[in-house]
Amino acid sequence: MKRAVNDCEPGALDDLEAQVHRDLMLTQHPNTAWMPTRTGPDGNPMLDVLIAGAGQGGLVLAHQLQRNSVDNILVVDRAAYGSEGVWTTYARMHTLRSPKDYTGPDLGLPSLTYIAWHQAKYGKDHWDALALIDKDDWNDYLLWYRRILKLPVQNETALTGIEPATDAPNGGLRLTLETPSGPRIVYARKLVLATGQDGTGQWWMPDFIRRLPPNLRAHAADEIDFAALKGKTVAVLGAGASAADNAACALEAGAATVTMYVRREKMQRIQPYRWLTFAGFLNHVRDLPDEWRWRFMSYIQGLRESIPQGTYDRMRAHPNFSIRMGCPWLDAKAMDDRVLITTPGGEVAADFIICGTGIDVDFSARPELAPFASKIATWSDRYTPPAEEADGRLGRFAYLDANGAFVEKSAGDAPWLADIHDFTIGATISLGPSGCSINGMKAAVPMLAASITRGLFRADAAHHWQSLLDYDTPVFEPASDDPLVTDGGI
Repeated sequence: MKRAVNDCEPGALDDLEAQVHRDLMLTQHPNTAWMPTRTGPDGNPMLDVLIAGAGQGGLVLAHQLQRNSVDNILVVDRAAYGSEGVWTTYARMHTLRSPKDYTGPDLGLPSLTYIAWHQAKYGKDHWDALALIDKDDWNDYLLWYRRILKLPVQNETALTGIEPATDAPNGGLRLTLETPSGPRIVYARKLVLATGQDGTGQWWMPDFIRRLPPNLRAHAADEIDFAALKGKTVAVLGAGASAADNAACALEAGAATVTMYVRREKMQRIQPYRWLTFAGFLNHVRDLPDEWRWRFMSYIQGLRESIPQGTYDRMRAHPNFSIRMGCPWLDAKAMDDRVLITTPGGEVAADFIICGTGIDVDFSARPELAPFASKIATWSDRYTPPAEEADGRLGRFAYLDANGAFVEKSAGDAPWLADIHDFTIGATISLGPSGCSINGMKAAVPMLAASITRGLFRADAAHHWQSLLDYDTPVFEPASDDPLVTDGGI
């Protein structure tokens, strides 16, 4: 459905950009600067907030903070410009999985919506005929969003170390960044981890697969040379959307056969994230007691993400594709440059295997979190679900406080964890859909921004009190001959 931009009204995108800036100006109240400058041990001003990750969640949070007049922020991303997030790397679907009318990054500003951008670029008729948003267009929209809002993003910069700023008089965090010019130390009052799906762990695959030679296996999130799979027998483990996307790519690259292996007896066709997209759930699931948060989110996480119709159609278009239900993998071993997979029905051979098996929350697997991984409270530390709802995998998710921040496992052991906010997929059990979710962004971003500014304001209460006492700006000037003025009373 895409058509050339020059088929549209000339200057439409420029007009839209001007409208965004006008709308921001009209809705900027209150915009009084209110953040005091704190100096770090290095003599430089401390950042108020450092956001690790310039994907959609990190960008939108930066915009919300700026709208709250918190401007001393920095967003860093390890990827090169244009490759932040998933859209140009391991997101192998053709379109987004969300309906096209879902909003989020706009934060309620109509001119900043994807719809407005798309219509300015391709025209209203193109939008009306569109079924789902092209993933490359979504990536272009996010880059446009970043540019016109002048968000402070530093690419090719990774957060590699986090520790308390014990040498700072007012606390905060000492952060190590790996930059193209070498390591750099910065100090920040707050840190947000907006590092995506694996931001608090790692992409998971069974140990018996991980032990295989790398040339014989990959995770669905890995860089995969699909062209090299032409004429090959490919086996895919998993029944979720990502597993199916990779299967479709292998088929389209000319694989001889592609088989999906699914442990369940029946293919799931329900997308639970469509159900939860209503204001009550998105705004208030985080307000529920533990038993209800766990019940809702563990059930939804257990369902996983169903295969979209478009991806299913991509796979079914190839007669050399098949699905084997009720067929988990029990073991796998390399043999003569192939993989021999053990299933309940016997052994099968493949030239290459792809695991669409999701993530495992494991703080020790992240170099920046590993030094204090044992100090972070998890759900299994704080809540024991009924036996029928038990899930060890989900029990490893971080148990976040009401501000979306890490909680120390033992009281008093690491109070500085309260300055680290989790906006990765690992926040799901505590907060519901958050930084990795387009449909949850409209509720999650303002909530997190308010939590951050709440902490900053409380910490600066004495400063603001003194500012109030010092405030002496009059709002009127009395006339010199005003009879009401006696004894200098005005």
